[in-house]
Amino acid sequence: MDRKEEIIYATLELASEYGLRAVSMQQIADKVGIRKASVYNHFKSREEIVEAMYEFLRQKSSEANGVQDFDMEELLNNYSLKQILMMVVGNYQKMSTAPEMYMFYKITMSERSLDKSAAEIMVTETKKMIQATTMLFYALQAKRLVNIKNLEAAAMSFAMGIHSIIDYECDIKQIGQTDDKNLLEKYIDEFCYMYGSKEE
Repeated sequence: MDRKEEIIYATLELASEYGLRAVSMQQIADKVGIRKASVYNHFKSREEIVEAMYEFLRQKSSEANGVQDFDMEELLNNYSLKQILMMVVGNYQKMSTAPEMYMFYKITMSERSLDKSAAEIMVTETKKMIQATTMLFYALQAKRLVNIKNLEAAAMSFAMGIHSIIDYECDIKQIGQTDDKNLLEKYIDEFCYMYGSKEE
């Protein structure tokens, strides 16, 4: 583990204990066991650490959980609309609910109304979701797998719906309860019913 990774993990641990806003560069330095000036050699500010943490944990979670980059042409030619959506959503769910990534999301979600860097992370992630979904929907439309009048509005609605269901399922798990295990699949089924092309 290099020094930057040590700083990122130390910040994550401190933020999970005290809250993101309460973490100072001095605390991070103390946690890593280095001088405060050494932290600044790697990151200009706490906000820069948070941004680097987001990118690092997102990438690490994807790699550790077998999240893959799909061959879009293969997906569109060999799978049904439901299968494509289930695979893509499953990929995102694996990445976003991996332990360290989920811890980071919990911290940023709980502090986004008070901490600008937390809000920026949530906006960035939401934009990534919507952009990826929009690109997927344009590809699905081109292959006549869906019939949607307003692709961008549908992509936003779908992405936000999926995100809300994943959040809900994580909250249910957090409090030790069980709920309908097929919420995501039911949501995708309804989408396919509403927008799936009759030619599929």
